[in-house]
Amino acid sequence: METVTLTIDNRQVEAEKDATVLAAAQRAGIYIPALCSHPDLKPLAFSLPDLACRLCLVEIEGLADLTLSCITVVEEGMHVSTHTSEVQEARRESLKRILVEHPHACLTCERAQICKPTDVCISNVSVAERCVACPKNGRCEFQRIVQYIGLGEAKVPFEPKGLPRGKEEPLFDRDYNLCILCGRCVSVCNDVVGVGALKFVCEDGRCRVAPACGESMAEAGCKFCGACVEVCPTAALIDTGERWTPFPDREAALVPCRNACPAGIDVPRYVHLIVEGRFADAVSVIKEKVPFPSILGHVCTHPCEEACRRGELNEPVAIKQLKRFAVEHSKGTGERKPRIAPSTGKKVAVVGSGPAGLSAAYYLASLGHSVTVFEALPFLGGMMRVGIPRYRLPMEVLDAEIEEIVEKSGVAVRTNARIESLDWLFDQGYQAIFLALGAHEDIGLRIKGEDAPSVLKCLPFLREVNLGCEVDVGEKVAVIGGGNAAIDASRTALRLGAREVTILYRRGKAEMPADKEEVEEALEEGVKIKFRVGPSSISTADGRVKLECVRMKLGRPDASGRRHPEPIPGREFSMDFDTVIVAIGQAPSVPPGFGSRLNRHGTIRVDPDTLATSREGVFAGGDVVLGPSSVVEVAAMGRRAAISIDRYLGGDGKIEESAIQIPKGEMWLGRDEDFASWPRARAEPLLLEERLSDFAEVEACLDKEEAVREARRCLRCDLRLQISKVEWPPEETGSGSEGTRGLNV
Repeated sequence: METVTLTIDNRQVEAEKDATVLAAAQRAGIYIPALCSHPDLKPLAFSLPDLACRLCLVEIEGLADLTLSCITVVEEGMHVSTHTSEVQEARRESLKRILVEHPHACLTCERAQICKPTDVCISNVSVAERCVACPKNGRCEFQRIVQYIGLGEAKVPFEPKGLPRGKEEPLFDRDYNLCILCGRCVSVCNDVVGVGALKFVCEDGRCRVAPACGESMAEAGCKFCGACVEVCPTAALIDTGERWTPFPDREAALVPCRNACPAGIDVPRYVHLIVEGRFADAVSVIKEKVPFPSILGHVCTHPCEEACRRGELNEPVAIKQLKRFAVEHSKGTGERKPRIAPSTGKKVAVVGSGPAGLSAAYYLASLGHSVTVFEALPFLGGMMRVGIPRYRLPMEVLDAEIEEIVEKSGVAVRTNARIESLDWLFDQGYQAIFLALGAHEDIGLRIKGEDAPSVLKCLPFLREVNLGCEVDVGEKVAVIGGGNAAIDASRTALRLGAREVTILYRRGKAEMPADKEEVEEALEEGVKIKFRVGPSSISTADGRVKLECVRMKLGRPDASGRRHPEPIPGREFSMDFDTVIVAIGQAPSVPPGFGSRLNRHGTIRVDPDTLATSREGVFAGGDVVLGPSSVVEVAAMGRRAAISIDRYLGGDGKIEESAIQIPKGEMWLGRDEDFASWPRARAEPLLLEERLSDFAEVEACLDKEEAVREARRCLRCDLRLQISKVEWPPEETGSGSEGTRGLNV
């Protein structure tokens, strides 16, 4: 790389031969104001010199006139001055030209950073409808530049543009009355992401930014990636969902799908890899956080989809389906094998082989520890095997993924091994123990008659069915509860031959904790749901179960935050069934020999950061700590436990992250017509009559064409994090000026 040496403000600076004076100064830490320039964009002065902000003017020895540093290339021996009186005055004149058409409320009001749009500023001037300082919480680049350059006592008239505000838009607001024509949004949209949804419109000697076609951004072909918002130096473009909080909170706001995932899976990265056809790499990205992507592709509760910003356009991206697709289409294509660190000589016992236990075992083994999983049942998998019906999670999927985890990581397994004492484990030479017992005990109704033979507990019922036992439920079945277990029990009963299945739930539909998709599928299959109904007693006669019930109303919120159901006097009634299945919740069963401190609900008490229990060297996670939770939640806890246990054993807790990255600067999206209205891909489910005949999987996998197109529906919200940070002015105002005071509003 060839370089030249020049002097800027009496400092010797080295720069690349083709660099501009502005870039050389920035690299040397010398601030030069520039609104129409950006590190990732071509300066507006190249394409539309008449619109250039002209704030980056500098004085170069040997040249009669001041020159724009954003387009002037460095030369060997060049002498540059950035802060002479002539430069300062020229910048003020340029600033005045910009301010003529820019609302002054944000610059004049001393309360600007805390006022609301409806407030009146201390000078009795109404604050502009969308004051720059307020939406961005004092993070307005233009305001800071005005303060830096300063105007002294200059009076600058304000001539409102009078442009109509953009029609109601999803994801971000636009008001080009606040636009200063820096051109950044047009440049990033056209030259960097390649969408071309914005353009300059010049009429009657005045220019403005507008959608490239139509009146709305959707009509213009916008992909709503937010790159234009990121580079905007004013509030002409504002992200409606962003809170402008410092990192990492701001990053979480910009990429809500990743933040919503309990495991922190980098959703945008693996979705983008699917677009590129790199399916095995996409799977490797998922495995950075969870070792069983196929299982998650079948049963994940996908909170990422609820947070997906695409949902504000039409429907969220089918993230769970894409996860499953990536796994099924990456087999035999060179998926990266996990790197196992050299042996540490340390032994760890994992009690329980559910998602928390298997995750902890997998990552601990990758860190070089010798890990043994102890499982009380004859099979590995915990609740994934005995609690999730096969129509949701086929046995072959579960077996294949568990086998891969055990084989690739070298974890030792002991089934039919119920652990009753932790002392025994320590005596066997284990230096650390992770308790992942799950929550396998059903919570009872505590009403008369619930011990009758025809009243079944949910988990034993699902366990027997999953393990191939013959279970007769009769023709008419009631399921009491409103969670996912209740939905699973009701749909399982239909597949066992029940003609009528009714769920009784004591709250309303809005309070039902079961996944909406599962509820809708249950209703489609014929399950009936009676809301605000609670059982009061059970009796049996002639082989039938008589369920006494009472209508409920919702009272004040309880400890869970939901309104507590209360019986309505005089609204009692009864119903007859062949079988009643109780599915109102589960709790863990912790052996007394563990010596663990428990919470009042029977869960193990742990340090919220390290997951350490009250006993030295013992950690716990999953349902035994959280209570009944989703697979992705407890898997994330298992990974956290592996990090803490590794640190306890003397390691640094660093689990290897994938080397598979999307290169910074790979931001080209291209243009796709009608992008905003692209529908969500849906794999065809089994026909209804085929579903209820056996336990065949209901949901199919997307094909390649469907999956790639669905991945392309992603808004790539993460692109904003790749855009270079703009250098802001130093805190002090320029040349001893009095800042913005004196502006004529």
